Amino acid sequence: MFEYAPAPESRDVVDIQPSYGLFIDGEFADGTGKSFKTINPASEEVLAEVATASEEDVDRAVQAARKAFGTWSAMPGSERAKYLFRIARIIQERSRELAVLESLDNGKPIRESRDVDLPLVAAHFFYYAGWADKLGYAGYGANPRPLGVAGQVIPWNFPLLMLAWKIAPALACGNTVVLKPAETTPLTALLFAEICRQADLPPGVVNIVTGAGETGAALVNHPDVNKVAFTGSTEVGRQIARSVAGSGKKVTLELGGKAANIVFEDAALDQAVEGIVNGIFFNQGHVCCAGSRLLVQESIATELLDSLKRRLGTLRLGDPLDKNTDIGAINSAAQLAKIRELSDAGELEGADRWSPACSLPDKGFWFPPTIFTGVAQSHRIAREEVFGPVLSVLTFRTPAEAVEKANNTPFGLSAGVWTEKGSRILWVASKLRAGVVWANTFNKFDPTSPFGGYKESGYGREGGRHGLEAYLDV
Repeated sequence: MFEYAPAPESRDVVDIQPSYGLFIDGEFADGTGKSFKTINPASEEVLAEVATASEEDVDRAVQAARKAFGTWSAMPGSERAKYLFRIARIIQERSRELAVLESLDNGKPIRESRDVDLPLVAAHFFYYAGWADKLGYAGYGANPRPLGVAGQVIPWNFPLLMLAWKIAPALACGNTVVLKPAETTPLTALLFAEICRQADLPPGVVNIVTGAGETGAALVNHPDVNKVAFTGSTEVGRQIARSVAGSGKKVTLELGGKAANIVFEDAALDQAVEGIVNGIFFNQGHVCCAGSRLLVQESIATELLDSLKRRLGTLRLGDPLDKNTDIGAINSAAQLAKIRELSDAGELEGADRWSPACSLPDKGFWFPPTIFTGVAQSHRIAREEVFGPVLSVLTFRTPAEAVEKANNTPFGLSAGVWTEKGSRILWVASKLRAGVVWANTFNKFDPTSPFGGYKESGYGREGGRHGLEAYLDV
């Protein structure tokens, strides 16, 4: 393995304030609840104090969004598009600043936030800006109407990208927004609030309320919210579905996953190995659609695993702001504890655990890339979402067995198929109960393509033309 000299990205491009308030009606304001600390998971350094929004604060934000809705929804789509285009351009101009802040607050490698997250964030705003004056041609009627106020709750794994997935289509359709970022990663959402002001977005069109689960619950349950959009755990998704049942609110839920990455014996193995690494170790495995179950045809299992282990030995774990880093920090102490619990359970249930030799930093939250072999379908690591850099390996003999094992999960968010035969790709994809099926690749996203799941992975679609439907009264 080559030795790489440190190549740190500068923190000086980001000006982190000691404390942050709530963004309501175009202004930053103090919250009436307590504040909380957001920390750098790579060092446990406190980055800032952030306000916790109370029910009263959430109500103020919803009222501001309701007031702004009248003007925003009546605005011609071509005018709304100008604001979205302006936001997209500012995101591009400030992309370095946003990428550094995302890596500091989240723990993901700067290469990922810089080269994957930020380009996709800008692309989503550009894409939905293009739809704003063409809603009558989206297939939802000649004159589709916006719903009203959208209450949106996003997770900590892709804070800014999930914000773009939620806010861009909502604004394009004429809705106004109250968004709650995750408690552990609020800083890029608050910087986005500054971008909204820089773009002269009318006050109240976008509001940001920070806090933990109680703040999210107050937003979801607010009687004047017309649409709820949530990305996060299946457990919380169930709670939201129960709480809004019978309320008349439109709901989309993008929840957990336990994706199967299926490799057939005729696959290009080197390409498949790269896809497997990208599928489960990208973003430290903090991906709802991560390929956390590797299903490999029995005849090539040994060869593939040997190649995979060699590849893992080249991954560099460490400082997220170092441009050479492949594996960053786990987002929080709580998530690290969950990963350790499920990994220990894998060993106790009889699976074989392997990690490449790597030293973990003394401070921060870290977990090495890990492979489990000898995994049974009944093992917890094969059934439960680990949400970390942990891969469970199972084998199969026939395509029918691969499909049966892949579908043997309560989740249905994504899957991958690796084979040289196009007919096999189409046959397997038609049998898999997953919202997204990648062929000879994994974790590829595009704003023009819909994303969403089946079963306990939620319902509704985000992205593409399909992502407009959730924000229209159709």
